[in-house]
Amino acid sequence: MAVVQFMVSLDLSVVNVGLPQIRTSLGFSEVGLTWVIHAYALTFGGLLLLGGKIADLFGRKRLVLIGLTLFGIGSLLGGFATEPGHLVAARAGQGIGAAALAPAALALLTATFPSGPERVKAFGVWSAVNAAGAAFGVLIGGLLTDYAGWEWVMFVNVPMVVVAMVLAWRGIAADGPSVERGRPDVLGAVLATAGMSLFVFGVVRTDQHPWTSSTTLMTLAAAVVLLAAFLFVEKTTSRDPLIRLGLFRNHSVTGANVFVLLLGGTMASAFYFVSLYLQRVLGSSPARSGVEFLPLAFGVVVGSVLAIKLGGRLAPRMLLVIGGALTGIGFAWFSLFTADGSFVTDVLGPSIVASIGIGLCLAPMASLGTMGVAAHEAGAASGLLNSSRQIGAALGLAALGTAANARTGDSGTLDALTDGYALGMLIGAVVVVGGVLLALVVLPRTGPDAEETEQH
Repeated sequence: MAVVQFMVSLDLSVVNVGLPQIRTSLGFSEVGLTWVIHAYALTFGGLLLLGGKIADLFGRKRLVLIGLTLFGIGSLLGGFATEPGHLVAARAGQGIGAAALAPAALALLTATFPSGPERVKAFGVWSAVNAAGAAFGVLIGGLLTDYAGWEWVMFVNVPMVVVAMVLAWRGIAADGPSVERGRPDVLGAVLATAGMSLFVFGVVRTDQHPWTSSTTLMTLAAAVVLLAAFLFVEKTTSRDPLIRLGLFRNHSVTGANVFVLLLGGTMASAFYFVSLYLQRVLGSSPARSGVEFLPLAFGVVVGSVLAIKLGGRLAPRMLLVIGGALTGIGFAWFSLFTADGSFVTDVLGPSIVASIGIGLCLAPMASLGTMGVAAHEAGAASGLLNSSRQIGAALGLAALGTAANARTGDSGTLDALTDGYALGMLIGAVVVVGGVLLALVVLPRTGPDAEETEQH
């Protein structure tokens, strides 16, 4: 499951550095190029809830193998793309595979390690490779783009898929449905998928249509209507609901989803701003920028190891608070960017502090999001947690990117660019601190080995 999660996280960032070369090679327009990113985000974010429910209904091992197959085919076809439409379709296929993989993998982890020190260790390993995948994606993408060609940011997934399929086939115990197959909630599935997809679509297109434009407002309003209708159907349906609303009475589930929504948005924005600062202000090449991202990757691993060490002594809630505070401090430090700065003085220190904080957060975040959830709902809870992270990433990047662009204005000078990135990081720090305060209020005061039973 760690290999699976590394691959899914890697693909959220590995393509970014290769976008200029992809544009030149395949003849993308400036607007069309954004769909290399949006196609993956849209299908991944829109189908996560459905993926979690299917995992519960038809077996998690089966869905992991199906998801890996779809992901591998999409990666292979993407590398052979000869025109823009081919690559966008391949990225959508990757997103569908990822939406099947992510909740099934987390549900398997939850079911295999329900409590105790082994759960702390398992989620620590999972969280380390989860965030390291996103950070290493920038390094791997830069190196492959510079030395092998953009096609390899797609092809690189194929050997990982093969390894993951072998490990999954041999290492995961066969499982059947975790719930009896009642009448499926087809209407709820359609409303949830349409609402989530439309919401992500509206947010990611704010780079072309401002937040106050009629296009964006109408798109987001339609998404809200669809999601409200979904909640109504889930509350009143006589069929097997896509997600039981009673899950939200579990304070652990609710608190973890709110926290991951906020942290997911600020993490995605931080990676984006730091990458742009390195390349556009400091003048680093794609490959060098990837190398300069290594402290972020290693810091997350260090934080995850610390979470394992401290998990036997501190409650998950306290680990979140400590990790969130460190992340906020690191983001605030990033906001001191200067136009005549350097990697050592402006990036290295805050990278270490923020990444250790992120590593401390990820394992307890995932553990709390599935704590006290019945076995037959683990997939649904995992899908919900992944959905919160994906929505947070799309919403946070769009909102903070808009704020940064507004501060930068039309001048395009190094000072203006730096001011924009610094403002984005400062807002991110405030959002993370807000998440810490919410965690203190909402999350239960459970010990590290306690079982969350509030929903009963």
